Amino acid sequence: MVINMTTRTKISTAIILGTLINFTSTAYASNISNAINKDYQQHLAPLWDHFHRNPELSLMEHKTAKKLTEELSSVGFEVAENVGGTGIVAIMKNGSGPMIMVRADMDGLPVKELSGLPNASQVMTKDWNGEPVGVMHACGHDVHITSLVGTARYMASIKDQWSGTLMLIGQPAEEKGPGASAMMDDNIWQRFGQPDYALAFHVNANAVAGKVTVDEGSPYAGADTVDIIVHGIGAHGAYPHQGKDPVVIGAQIVNNLQTVISRELSPRDAGVITVGAFHAGTKHNIISERAVLQLTVRSLNPQVREQLLSAIKRIAIGTARTAGIPENKLPEVIVSEFSYPPTSNDKALAKRLKDVLINKMGKESLVPPNATGMGAEDFGFFTTKPYIPSVYFSVGGTPKEDFDKADAGGKPVASHHSPQFKISPEPSVKSGVEATVYALLELMPKN
Repeated sequence: MVINMTTRTKISTAIILGTLINFTSTAYASNISNAINKDYQQHLAPLWDHFHRNPELSLMEHKTAKKLTEELSSVGFEVAENVGGTGIVAIMKNGSGPMIMVRADMDGLPVKELSGLPNASQVMTKDWNGEPVGVMHACGHDVHITSLVGTARYMASIKDQWSGTLMLIGQPAEEKGPGASAMMDDNIWQRFGQPDYALAFHVNANAVAGKVTVDEGSPYAGADTVDIIVHGIGAHGAYPHQGKDPVVIGAQIVNNLQTVISRELSPRDAGVITVGAFHAGTKHNIISERAVLQLTVRSLNPQVREQLLSAIKRIAIGTARTAGIPENKLPEVIVSEFSYPPTSNDKALAKRLKDVLINKMGKESLVPPNATGMGAEDFGFFTTKPYIPSVYFSVGGTPKEDFDKADAGGKPVASHHSPQFKISPEPSVKSGVEATVYALLELMPKN
């Protein structure tokens, strides 16, 4: 192919311009990373230490909320307190543009910390039943709220580089359950405005510290709680033919439920039906009047949820009928009114933000999803009704050397909710802030 001088000039110009754009992008990302690192050393590290030493249980996050309010107010956010209980909503209006919500959960767990960290929580308190318990941040919420502050501080310092309204949420009671739904019941969108997009992240003990994962599907499952009351006809244990044994019927229901996932659910769909408790009887030689099964049901979309719940009711009633239970004593299948919707990322938005993070943080900073369970989370209450495009990502929290030690010793790293749970705060907080900032700048460009 013959290339004339004009063509050569255009190609050279394009190459130079492309190089300059890439260099500028890299330098820009480096400046953000350096600024976040400096803020971590000077402010966020001691803040995380404070939160880690002073955890509070769900619905009791008064001091945590107050500290978070002080931090956000100090950089110019207007903060409303006691939203849905101890929740806070912080608003910064910065010209025209979309409203973006970023959420961080605040609560700790009733677990005595045995991590061996020098700043391990020594907090003891009374739980919701008045029982004394130890409290720790055994799920990394101290990382979440510290990163929220870091995001607020950086975004407040560069108001000339973005336009729109930033809404930061300190959410109570993610662990116990009613936090997000309580804030929604408190008319959060009507009071403060409905976001155009929503973001959140969770620190992940099963991923290398600082590595980011953006799932284009559902990072967390929906969860339903189901009780099955199996009615029987009581009798003497030595005369079983004179009764209808609810223990036997209950056992058959447990076994029959196992076929729902294996034989009714599409192999390309995911679902879990776990019978976590089976209560019946009072004495060795008495056939009881009833048995109670307690189930947790997990799904990734509304269609599978309805399929599983419908199958549970059909199998419970059908098994009892087969055993000869009369129509007026068929099992009661009770689905709790409080259920968690799936946390489902908007696929187009997730792909868009993932591309941004790869470009700004480097391809090596992102790792693919490796979900192996059906854990639930209440972020979906914010984004389901009404639908708000959202991305819930994760940030690794365990140093690589800890994985190497675990592999060599054959013992896994401590999981979430474990007394030994510990996160490396510096890479986790810094990556959490950095990824959130890049996402916000992508969604709220300067007009």
